[in-house]
Amino acid sequence: MKNEPDHDCGLCPRLRRFSLQNREEFPDWHNGPVNTWYPFAGASSVRLLIVGLAPGLCGANRTGIPFTGDESGNLLFETLKRHGFAATDGTSSAGNLYRLQETAITNAVRCVPPGNKPVGAEINTCRTFLINTISRCSALKVVVTLGKIAHDSTIRALGGKVAQHPFAHAAGTGLAGVHVVSSYHCSRYNINTGRLTQDMFDTVFEKAAQALVIR
Repeated sequence: MKNEPDHDCGLCPRLRRFSLQNREEFPDWHNGPVNTWYPFAGASSVRLLIVGLAPGLCGANRTGIPFTGDESGNLLFETLKRHGFAATDGTSSAGNLYRLQETAITNAVRCVPPGNKPVGAEINTCRTFLINTISRCSALKVVVTLGKIAHDSTIRALGGKVAQHPFAHAAGTGLAGVHVVSSYHCSRYNINTGRLTQDMFDTVFEKAAQALVIR
C-alpha cells in the first residue's frame, strides 16, 4: 500500500462516485484524495500530527490541502499560530498563508464523503493511509484528533482499543509511545453553536504543547 492514495483511488466505490460527480460539476477543483500536509522539513521533522475527519466539499476538496479553503480551517490555523505550530507565510508554496512548524495535518478519510458522513467501511479502508502517515513521522510525540471519528480511527491505527481510550474533549491518553489529545472538531457548526469555543480549542493545544515538552 502506498503512503498516499492515488488521485483516482477507487478503494471506496461510494466516495469514488462522489468524486467523479464533483469533477463534472467543479472541473477546476482538486476533487480527489487529499494527501497529508507535511512541514517543509518533511515527515521526519513532525512532532505533532493533527487528524481531522475528512476534506470539506468546498474546502480541502477544492484546494487539495487539508483544512484550507473554508471556515473549518480558520480557527485551526490561528490557534496553531498562537501556540507556535504554524507561522504566517504569504509566500508558501502550498498556496496558503501558513507554514507548518514540526506539525503535519491529515484526515482519517482522505476523500470528501457525501453529507460529510463517511461510513464505517470507508473509515476502515482509509486507516491504512493514516497508519502509513504515522509510521513516516519518526519523531512523532503527540497527536491531536478533531472529532470522535478521527479519534477512534487514530486509536485503532496506533493499535489500541477505543473502549480503553474513549473520546472526550481535551482528554489525553497515551499508547504506542504517542500522547493523544482529543478535541471537538473545529467545524463551522460546532463553532456557531458554541460546542467549541476559542478557549476550549486553546486548552487542547496547550495540552499538546505541554506533552511535547514532557516527552
